Amino acid sequence: MTGVTIPRELTVRTWSATASSAGAEDYSRYFTGTLLPELRKLPGFEGAYLLRRDLDGNGAVELTAHTFWASPEAIRAFAGDDITVAVVEPEARAMLLDFEGTATHRSVVAGWRCKGDDS
Repeated sequence: MTGVTIPRELTVRTWSATASSAGAEDYSRYFTGTLLPELRKLPGFEGAYLLRRDLDGNGAVELTAHTFWASPEAIRAFAGDDITVAVVEPEARAMLLDFEGTATHRSVVAGWRCKGDDS
């Protein structure tokens, strides 16, 4: 099966926040325009996704960031010694209604991603 990947050690760091619809749009621009370029400079950073889920009819949005790292040591270069503490810069905080103060970490054990015409 093409597109199947069996990752070497890979850790996913997950963090969540809530925002207004406009705040979520602002944070998405911050994520792609500011945060990702900085993360790309760090050894061991492997990629990221920002997910959005509308919570209710009043415009509240849940944002969940998933960043992929080669090792816990690579995460420490970003987050500091206690990798469970969320890193949320003041610029980002201003866009959010609330956010988790901690991040969770999970090891990838299997994965698959469709690439191009592979299915």
